Amino acid sequence: MDVFFTPSARVQFLSAVETIRRNNRAAARRFQQQTAKALKRLSRLPQSGTVVMEFPELPYREVYIKPYRFFYRVREDKVWIVALWHGAQISDEPESP
Repeated sequence: MDVFFTPSARVQFLSAVETIRRNNRAAARRFQQQTAKALKRLSRLPQSGTVVMEFPELPYREVYIKPYRFFYRVREDKVWIVALWHGAQISDEPESP
């Protein structure tokens, strides 16, 4: 199964990488490597993430890559990363692809 970022999730991811990189280049590389590993797992096991506790009635799941929560939805034969939130963030509702 292919994994895609929505445009806004891609911007959030790149911003997160840049924020981490400004403080610690090695940590940014680790974050990118951990993200690649998690996305590869999602491509094989799309239901491996957990239900989003704030929105259990919605069709979103999440994976945690410290310190970010990656929210995604499986539609047809694709995994869509729809948002990234820093672990300290809380939002009203994830964006739809």
